[in-house]
Amino acid sequence: MLTQVELSVSPANFNTWFRDSSIVRIEDGIVYIGVPSQFFKDWYMKKFHTLLLKILRSVSYEFRNIEYMIVKDDRKKPVRPPVMKPERGALELPLDDFYINKSDNLNPRYTFDTFVVGAFNELAHAAAQAALARPGITYNPLFIYGETGRGKTHLIQAIGNQFKKQFPGRKVFYLTSEKFAIDYTDAVQAGTANRFKDKYRQYDLLIMDDVQFLSKKDKTQEELFHLFNFLHDTNKQIIFSSDRAPIAISDIADRLAGRLASGMTIDISEPDAESRMAIVRKKSALHQLTLPDEVIEYVATSSTGSIRELEGMVNSIVCYAQVKGGAPDIAEVRQALRSFARPQKAVSVKHVVNKVAQFYGIDEDSIYEKTRRREVVRPRQIIMYLLREDFSISYPTIGVKLGGRDHTTVIHSCEKIKREVSVDNELSKEIQNIRALLV
Repeated sequence: MLTQVELSVSPANFNTWFRDSSIVRIEDGIVYIGVPSQFFKDWYMKKFHTLLLKILRSVSYEFRNIEYMIVKDDRKKPVRPPVMKPERGALELPLDDFYINKSDNLNPRYTFDTFVVGAFNELAHAAAQAALARPGITYNPLFIYGETGRGKTHLIQAIGNQFKKQFPGRKVFYLTSEKFAIDYTDAVQAGTANRFKDKYRQYDLLIMDDVQFLSKKDKTQEELFHLFNFLHDTNKQIIFSSDRAPIAISDIADRLAGRLASGMTIDISEPDAESRMAIVRKKSALHQLTLPDEVIEYVATSSTGSIRELEGMVNSIVCYAQVKGGAPDIAEVRQALRSFARPQKAVSVKHVVNKVAQFYGIDEDSIYEKTRRREVVRPRQIIMYLLREDFSISYPTIGVKLGGRDHTTVIHSCEKIKREVSVDNELSKEIQNIRALLV
């Protein structure tokens, strides 16, 4: 369950809101989640209740609701909460496994031991090993790119974790390009730009994820250009990841794009069926769960090729197995994975409006009203986007169905959401969760 939560929220939200929470007990279909304060309790009800309830119900319809309890925790250091007995249908949130190392930002779960190598990523894996053999010399920089959910973050963080083992006296640091941009902006505003430069120039291995988000950030690009030159000239290893090749990143300075592409650039393609089956088998084995071949094949063929989605499916099956007390058969797996099914194309506008309004906790009728309140406008724009993108309903028809709006308004809303989804991970995950509700 916890991994599904991690896949549904940003890393910052996950670390902030879920590291100090756990399932306390399950009674009469109600899951009691312990939280550290009233503030957390209120925030869970406001921001995460719908998501958590959806995840629990994807495991079993037996879960009717969630209650939040304030639980004081006087532990000096994280200790795994006791495992609840599976015959009670209890689920544990093993939060200690998700703690990020504060000194280098690396997630200890991302290692080469848990990385599945297949035809789709074997070249990237080989390049990673070569870079570790001669860091700063071979393949510097190493640039890994591919669509979301193909294991880029796992691979580049595995390099970082392995680097720490091989070279215990050297420094490694992982961050996203967005975090780099925020740090730089804060440093400039605080007048500590020199301290910022010194911080990032001390590392022997710098790993930067999601470089595509540097688009249009001219000042940050310039700072990265100078940082790159310093690290490269001193034979420090640099690793980047992106959802596209360096030359395909829009609104990025030519000289920086040239630096990004100056080493080894490798694409991770969509995993083939055999690789997807290997991933399902590996992920389930990590949870000490052995699945029948027909189940493994079903899961692998039900995915669009996203490793992240495969992992989410496996975790749903693991949760189902914990509740039921054994490995599920193929019929039970279909039941456990129903939230991953794609929306049917034959769907009414009213159904979409109902689910989106329910997701955002607003009155369904307000969607049709001539109101500009933000809490209504945003869901309405998302409804328009889904009706157009997922169900190919014409712009004029969408406008008529949603209160008689002009088709140009619908076009503007659809394009706006489409642009934001490409750069806003939070919005992308919200829409993914809504799509699951439309099944």
